[in-house]
Order: sequence, then C-alpha cells, then structure tokens
Amino acid sequence: EFYNAALDHYFISADPAEIAVLDAYLPPSASDEELVAAVDAAVTATGAASAKDMGKVMKAVMSALAGKTVDGKRVNELVRAKLS
Repeated sequence: EFYNAALDHYFISADPAEIAVLDAYLPPSASDEELVAAVDAAVTATGAASAKDMGKVMKAVMSALAGKTVDGKRVNELVRAKLS
C-alpha cells in the first residue's frame, strides 16, 4: 500500500519538462478523425453488420493504426456506436 501511494505521488508530481522528454520517445497519438476514418474503413472492409463482428473490426482498426498510440477504449466505443 505504501509503495502504491509513493508511486502515485511520483506520477502526480512529475515535472512537465520530464514529461516532454518522455513524450518525444512515444509514437504519435491517433487523432479522433483518424480513429473515425479507421473505424469506417474497417467496418466496410470486414463487411461488419452487427455487434457480433466487433472483434473483426477492432482487429482491423488496431492493425491500421499500428505505430501510433491508440486508446483501445475509445476505439471500442466508436466501433460499438458504428455497429449499433
């Protein structure tokens, strides 16, 4: 418990300059426009028609956006909305 509290404190108090240095080494983040376009393309390419096809679409989207930082939860939400 003490370890987790100390770790949380470390990340909360991280220096903005330190964060900027670390961000330089991370792959670029996918924008919302890129996510929507990738979801639309994946739904079309896979022929997805219902929530049953969600796995196929998720796999296609994540493959299309390889090399970028992608929030899987956001992709999941977009795919779910598109297929419902």
